[in-house]
Amino acid sequence: MAKAKQKKSQSFLPFIKWFWILFGVGIFSAALIFLLASWGAFGEMPTFEHLENPSTNLATEIISSDGKTLGKFYLEDNRTDVSYNELPQNLIDALIASEDIRYYNHAGIDARGTLRAFVFLGRRGGASTITQQLARQLFVGVSSQNIIERIQQKAMEWVIATRLERSYTKEEIISMYLNIYDFGNNADGIRSAARIYFGKEPSNLKIEESAMLVGMLQNSSLFNPLRREELTKNKRDMVLGQLAKNDYISEAEKDSLQALEIDLNYNPESHREGLATYFRMYMQRNWLKKWVKENPKPDGEKYNIYLDGLKIYTTIDSRMQKNAEEAVEMHMKNLQAEFFHQNTPKRNPTAPFLDITNGAIDTIMRSAMRRSDRWRIMSGQGKSAEEIEKSFHEKTEMNVFDWNSDSYEKDTIMTPMDSIRYYKTFLRTAMMSMEPQTGHVKAWVGGVDYKHFQYDNVIQGARQAGSTFKPFVYAAAIDQLRYSPCDSLPDNQYCIEPLKHGNMEAWCPKNSDGKYSGKNRTLKNALANSINTVTAQLIDQVGPASVVNIAKNMGLGDNIPEVPSIALGTHDFGVYDMVGAYGTFANQGVYVKPVMVTRIEDKNGTVLYEYVPETKDVLSKDVAYAMVNLMEGVTQGGSGTRLRHTSAKENQVYKDVVTGYPYQLTNPIAGKTGTTQNQSDGWFMGMVPNLVTGVWVGGDDRSIHFKRLAYGQGASMALPIWALYMKKNYENEELGVSIEPFEEPEDLSINVDCTKVLEEFKEETDTEDDLDEDIGF
Repeated sequence: MAKAKQKKSQSFLPFIKWFWILFGVGIFSAALIFLLASWGAFGEMPTFEHLENPSTNLATEIISSDGKTLGKFYLEDNRTDVSYNELPQNLIDALIASEDIRYYNHAGIDARGTLRAFVFLGRRGGASTITQQLARQLFVGVSSQNIIERIQQKAMEWVIATRLERSYTKEEIISMYLNIYDFGNNADGIRSAARIYFGKEPSNLKIEESAMLVGMLQNSSLFNPLRREELTKNKRDMVLGQLAKNDYISEAEKDSLQALEIDLNYNPESHREGLATYFRMYMQRNWLKKWVKENPKPDGEKYNIYLDGLKIYTTIDSRMQKNAEEAVEMHMKNLQAEFFHQNTPKRNPTAPFLDITNGAIDTIMRSAMRRSDRWRIMSGQGKSAEEIEKSFHEKTEMNVFDWNSDSYEKDTIMTPMDSIRYYKTFLRTAMMSMEPQTGHVKAWVGGVDYKHFQYDNVIQGARQAGSTFKPFVYAAAIDQLRYSPCDSLPDNQYCIEPLKHGNMEAWCPKNSDGKYSGKNRTLKNALANSINTVTAQLIDQVGPASVVNIAKNMGLGDNIPEVPSIALGTHDFGVYDMVGAYGTFANQGVYVKPVMVTRIEDKNGTVLYEYVPETKDVLSKDVAYAMVNLMEGVTQGGSGTRLRHTSAKENQVYKDVVTGYPYQLTNPIAGKTGTTQNQSDGWFMGMVPNLVTGVWVGGDDRSIHFKRLAYGQGASMALPIWALYMKKNYENEELGVSIEPFEEPEDLSINVDCTKVLEEFKEETDTEDDLDEDIGF
C-alpha cells in the first residue's frame, strides 16, 4: 500500500514540477512585460517631467468683467481646466460609485477588480481604475483590437498608472481625468460639458446632471443626449443605481431621480455663436494677434491662443452686453420690417437701392461679387474669372438670414448673385458702450448676426458722422473764443468765402428745411436743433485746423481734411472712435483710449499682461461741462426729446415711424443725433455721467436707405437702440449706471444757465428733425 502511494505521488511530480515552471515563467514573463513597458519597448513612455506637466491642449478663455465666460478660442479641444475644489461632491460620488469604488484604497491598479475581470473574462465589469483611464487618455491612446498590442498597451497603462499615483494626489487625478475627457459636441472637459449641456458651471450641477455626464464617460459618442436621449437616460439611471447601491443616496432618492427626464439646456460653444461674437472675433483676429506678436514667451516662442490655455480678462460686462444685443435685436427687427414694406418691387423697382441708375447698381453688385468668399476660394483653386462668374448665376442650396424665422435663418435655393442682393436688403448697425472715466468698453455689438454678417461695423466700419461731429466744432469755439451755451448767433444764410480755410469756392450750407429764421439762436438751441448756419459761423471763426486738432486729440484719427464742410459731418468715422471721443466730454475733458483687456494670465495663473491707461488732457473741466450742458439740450428740447415721452398720446406720433417704444427716461442725458445726406446714416451718441454709448444704423451701401426722413433720421434709426439698452440697464441696479446729474466743476467760469435766453426762442424750437441735408458735397 505504501509503495502504491509512493508510486502515485511520484507520478504527480512531473506535473507539479511543470506547474511551478510555468508559474515561474508566467511571473517572469509578466515582470518582463512590465519591465519592457517601463523601458519604452512597446512605445515611448512619459518622462517624469512629462508626468508632472501632461501635454493637453487648453482653450483660451475670454472672461467678462463680471466673471462670466464669453467664449473660447480653440482648434479641436474646447478645454478649460477646473480644480478639484470646483467640482461638486455629487459628481465625485457618481464617478467613484460607477467607475472605481475602491479608488481610495489602491495605488493605481485594483487587484481584486483585475482578478475578477480575468476570471470572468470581463463579463462582470472591467478592471480599469480611474487612474488607468487617465493614463490611457493622456499617454496610451485608443485600445488596439490586436491581442498582442492590447496586452502591450495594458502593460503601459498599468506602469503609467502607478507612476501617476506617485506624482499626484487622488484629488488631482480625479480633476485631471474629468478635465481631459471629451464629452462630445465640442465639450472637452467637465467645465465645457457642464456649460454646453446644462448652461452652468460644474459646481452648480445637480445629482441627475452629474450622473448623466459620468455615464457619458464610458462612450460619449454612444451616450450622446442630443442624438440618443433614451439610451443616455438609461445609462444615467444606471449611475444613479450605483450611487444608491454604494449608499451615496437613498433608494427613495434614486427612484425619484430616475423618474426625471433629461433636462438639457444646450448652449453650443463656437466662434460664431453665443454672447459678444463680434467682440470675440475682434479679440481673436486683431487684438490678440498683435499682442502675441509683440509679447513672445521667455524662450522666444509665440503664445498659441488655441492651445496654451490663456485667460483673457476683458472689460465687457456680460449683463450689459446681453442688454445691448437684445436692444439691437428688438429695434432692428421692427425697423427692417418697415424697410421691407417700403421696398417692395412695386414701391421701389430697384430695391433695395434708391436714386441710382441700373448701371451703378451693376457696379455695386459686381464689386460685391469679387469681394466675396466664394470668389476668393475659387480663385485660389485656379478657376478663371469666367468660370467663377458663371457659378454666381447657378442656383444652389444655402442657409440665409431671416428675421421672420425662429432661429433667424432659413434654408432656400437661390443663385449666389441673388443672395448678394438679398443680403444688401438688410440694414446694418453698430453699437459700443464705454465707461468714460476708465475707458472700459462695456458692450460691443458689430452687427445684427455674426454668423451671417461678419463685417464688424464697430471697428471696421466708418461712415459719415453727420451732426454728431458738430460738438467738436462747438468745443473749439467755447475753448478758444470763450463762448458759452447761452451766447447767440444769427440764423441767416452764411457763406464762407472762396480760398478761405482752403476751400476753392464759396460754401453756403443750408438749414435742413432750407429756411432761416433771421433771429439770433443760442448755441444750446442751435446745437439741439442742428442749425447748420450757426455751425458754419463757428468753424469760420475758429478755423477748420482748430477743430481738426481737437478731434485728433480726442482720438478721431489723423486724416481729417481741414475744410469747412467737416463741420456738418462729411468725414467718415467709426463707432469705436466716436465713443472714445465723446467720453472726453463726460470725463471732464480728459480723453481715455478705449480699453478692452485688463489682464492676461497663462494656464498657471501667471500674469502676462496688465493694461496701462492711455490718457490725454484735451479740454478744461469748464469747457467739457459746457459741452455736456449743450448736449443736454438735445434731449430737453431737440431731436432727442422723444427719450422723455411717456403718454400714449404723445408717443403715438412715433409709433408711425417704428420707434414707438415708451422710454420714459427722466434722468439727465446728454447726446447728439446725426443724419447724413439722403438718410444714408443714422447716429445717436448718448451720455450719462458714467456711461457713453454710440449707435449707428445704415445700409451696406449709401444708396440703401429710407426714402422719407421720418424713418431715416438718426432719431428714428439709432436713438431707439440707445434708449432700449439704457432702460434695460436701469432695470438692473447692480450695474450702477448713473441717474445723477453730471458733476459741475467748482468755480465754473462759463455761464450755462440759459433759462431767460431760451424763453425768447421757445416758439422757434423744432423738436422733430435733426437734418443735415446739405453736408457740403
